[in-house]
Amino acid sequence: MNVVPTGRIVDVVGSPTLVLTRAFPAPREDVWAALTEPARLERWIGTWSGDPEEGQVRFRMTAEEGHQEEEMEIRECEPPHVLKLTSHVGDARWLLDLELVELDGVTTLTFLQPDIDPVGAESIGPGWEFYLDRLVAALGGGDVDAIDFDRDYYPAMQEYYRIEARTASEASGGASGGGSGDVAAAE
Repeated sequence: MNVVPTGRIVDVVGSPTLVLTRAFPAPREDVWAALTEPARLERWIGTWSGDPEEGQVRFRMTAEEGHQEEEMEIRECEPPHVLKLTSHVGDARWLLDLELVELDGVTTLTFLQPDIDPVGAESIGPGWEFYLDRLVAALGGGDVDAIDFDRDYYPAMQEYYRIEARTASEASGGASGGGSGDVAAAE
């Protein structure tokens, strides 16, 4: 399988931001359900427990072995349009923003990771490409397990994302994100 990287790292108000999009021939509500319902989410990335009304849930990745539960803070939730999360793993925090737009029966998911660490982008970018392609397979009835991170994403996309990060850094005058993708450094 020859997977082509699609993400970009762009400067958004002085912050390097990873941006990826995927289009689905499905209603926005169906894509939203695949992003938010534990059983559907588990088909492609992981599952969660807890009460979202409290503003956070416990998230556990199931697509990779050995991952522990982590706190996922819900910063904004406007079903079925916008979901903004902060992933808390130890001291690290990642901002994860998802936006859905439906036009003529096609729903476009825009995934953003603001304040991405330019050095970490070379592994983070391929990781999100992998997971979003698993989402495409899950929604399209494909074989999610046939998508192979080691064969098709990393290190295959490492150089692409290294160049994206360097280009974004140069375009913003050399500014970089908050360390290891860690927004705690900026607080």
